[in-house]
Amino acid sequence: MRPLILVTNDDGVKSPGIRALAEALIPLGDVVVLAPDGPRSGMSSAITSLVPIRVKEERKEEGLTVYSCTGTPVDCVKVAINEILHRKPDLLVSGINHGSNSAICILYSGTMGAALEGAIFGVHSIGISLTHHSQDADFTNASQYARIIAEKVLREGLPSGVCLNVNVPHEQKIKGIKICTQTKGRWVNEFFKSMDPKHNSVYWLTGDFRNDEPDNMASDEWALSNGYVSVVPSKIDMTAYEIVESIKHWE
Repeated sequence: MRPLILVTNDDGVKSPGIRALAEALIPLGDVVVLAPDGPRSGMSSAITSLVPIRVKEERKEEGLTVYSCTGTPVDCVKVAINEILHRKPDLLVSGINHGSNSAICILYSGTMGAALEGAIFGVHSIGISLTHHSQDADFTNASQYARIIAEKVLREGLPSGVCLNVNVPHEQKIKGIKICTQTKGRWVNEFFKSMDPKHNSVYWLTGDFRNDEPDNMASDEWALSNGYVSVVPSKIDMTAYEIVESIKHWE
């Protein structure tokens, strides 16, 4: 039986990145795409609870079925696994995202929200992003590494509760893959302020990433800056086990 591969994203079902990803994965198995009907960037693990979710079949061909969904990336994963697919997928791949999801961006990313949701369901899951925001970006390298890493995960699996955060530099020459840690840092200068015609303040999200460990050669930001594909194993269990005993006296 061919592997069943679920594909989703946060840029929308018509984005170039998800088309490139689906095409790259078709040789590995039967691909079902269920993605938002429009951009849902920055949704993290948001879910839809106040309105119904609508799903539409966009097209169907040999080895590929494409659906759109009015919900979030996580909604797409939930609906696909609970209602659409005839069995649990062997692999979930979310992307290819337009723009990096390295470092702290994993917390905001709808791409990675979907991958983490896959891990919750016990599905081997990957989120993959390209460090370029342009709609006409070249996804050749990202597609190639998506397939390489997907093959490895299908063959070797992942531990329970773990998914992979993969980022691909927008470079013509890539040196290879590095298994990394998530870079410590945060976004600063996060808003641009303007005024509307009624003189009310308007704030536009922008900002600069402040890297708190620029010389850490084990980090994903270092890998990307030096021409490597970064792979960060990420987990759904956010417990800080190292301090549990130190605060036990609070009980």
